[in-house]
Amino acid sequence: MRFENTIKLKKKEITRNEKLNLLWCLGFWRLCTVLSTSAIFVKLANAPAAITALYRLLFTLLLLLPVALLNRDRRNEFRALNRKQWGLSIASGILLAIHYILWFESLNYTSVASSTVIVTLQPLFSILLGFFFLKERQNKVSLVGCVVAILGSCVIGYGDFQTGAQALLGDLLALLAAAFISIYFFIGQLIRKDTSASVYSVLGYSGSVIFLALYALCKHDAFFAYSGTTWKCFFGLALVSTVLGQFVFNLLLKWVPATTISMSILGEPVGTCILAFFILQETIGLQQGVGMVVILCGLTLYFLSAPIEKRLKARSKNK
Repeated sequence: MRFENTIKLKKKEITRNEKLNLLWCLGFWRLCTVLSTSAIFVKLANAPAAITALYRLLFTLLLLLPVALLNRDRRNEFRALNRKQWGLSIASGILLAIHYILWFESLNYTSVASSTVIVTLQPLFSILLGFFFLKERQNKVSLVGCVVAILGSCVIGYGDFQTGAQALLGDLLALLAAAFISIYFFIGQLIRKDTSASVYSVLGYSGSVIFLALYALCKHDAFFAYSGTTWKCFFGLALVSTVLGQFVFNLLLKWVPATTISMSILGEPVGTCILAFFILQETIGLQQGVGMVVILCGLTLYFLSAPIEKRLKARSKNK
């Protein structure tokens, strides 16, 4: 019995270590690359918000379709899905489409920094959704880490927050975008328990594309009259920001809570500032540098909250 218990314990420890490694890979991958490129691509693309979002997800769908349709197991999985799984997957895609419309529109009214900082407040919504619907509880260290990381985002964007009715509208759109993407990840966490990432993503992105196409038609947006640079930005959003970024989140949702996914997104302002320095020739001042350090400290606290909490409890018992 002792031998069996030891084996079970080791298996649990390995699983926890693997999850911790996944979290760190997730956090630093996000900090250094992928979704940090979203705001840059959107700013460089000369197209309406709905069209930018449409081609981002349409190209992503075309890249993922072969993965889902050429695999026999995935095809069988499509056939085995029930109505609830189909409905939730497509509904999550519509939520994602609304998120992109709101966020991309916000960039027309307020600055990149202001919009990005407000959108990255989504962990607040994720924590509330997890608390009320999944009974998830965050320990004190993880909550402190969340607050510290959010403060770091605010430090980066504080000097760039604009005043006036137009900027206020942009900030409100960005806040609504944060709420919608939080619900999207929350639904993804539920669906990914028994659905593969490729099947869930294909269904979700299909719902997004249909919704965005109808929305663009209602707004009478042009579908094709865009420059070569704009088309390159559309493809960059699909390949870099979505397939190598957001799709990875859909992949990890089976093992990692939506709240943790949202927390990693707080690294986006850091990556955006670095990319804006090289691509848009924007300077990184002392304030932005301090904000980056604060975000990294907050993320470190959050991702290492479990072992830190254990050590704090052990010390309190020894006193």
